[in-house]
Formats: sequence, structure tokens, C-alpha cells
Amino acid sequence: MTENEILIAAPRERVFAVLADPTSYAHWVIGAKEIRSSEGDWPAAGSRIHHSVGAGPVTVDDTTEVLECVEPERLVLLAHLGPLGDFEVDLRLADVQGDATKVTMLERSVQGVSRLAGPVGDAFVHGRNAWSLQRLKELAES
Repeated sequence: MTENEILIAAPRERVFAVLADPTSYAHWVIGAKEIRSSEGDWPAAGSRIHHSVGAGPVTVDDTTEVLECVEPERLVLLAHLGPLGDFEVDLRLADVQGDATKVTMLERSVQGVSRLAGPVGDAFVHGRNAWSLQRLKELAES
């Protein structure tokens, strides 16, 4: 499991509004190339976004579904990434001093090849998630 945190200079409701916009995922999630569509009332439990992920010419079309949503405190996602496996992503938002929000992102592999990655894979995921949270911060603060 990897854990990342970031402090965002925006109220928790503003940060959650970015998470509640399914089209924003192509902008802040590193590796997401395109959001093809969404179904259900995102981010309600059971709703899904259909996305393409990858690097360069290599892409995989798959889905991410909402497992749990407690607005504006927590969003738990299950990302299906084809042969890479399935990942649970737990985003927790907490108020801190002033109008700032601390976002904690926990990610764990639940199925697939990625469960075998070990420390090198964890380091890669940690770096990718740090970069993703930085992009989330930029969207929420703009």
C-alpha cells in the first residue's frame, strides 16, 4: 500500500468538487489519457467512469467505479486497469487551518500483476500519486 498527502489552499468543498467532476480525472490523474464517458450519478456509490490510460501509443480502455462516497470527506474508488490489475484508491479530505484541506491518498493493489511489484512498484506508484495530487492541487486552487 502507498500513502501520499498534500496540503491544498482551498476549502474541502472546493477540492471535493474537483473529485466530483468525472471529466477532471483526465487532467489530474497521471496516466489517464481520456475520459470516454461516465454512468450513474458520479460520485455516488456504484457510478463509473470509462477511461483510457497509458503512455505514448500504448493505451488500455477500462473503468473506475465508486465504492464509497461521503461528501466532502472521503471517496473510495476501484480502478480497473486491464492487465495491470485492480486498485483501491481511498481519498480522504480533512479541514486544516484556515481554508486549507489535507488530502490523503491511499492506494493498494487488490488483484492482478501489480500485487507482485514489491518495493520498486510501490516507489513508482508513490511518485505517480504525488504528481497526481500536485495536479489536483493546481485544479482546486485555480
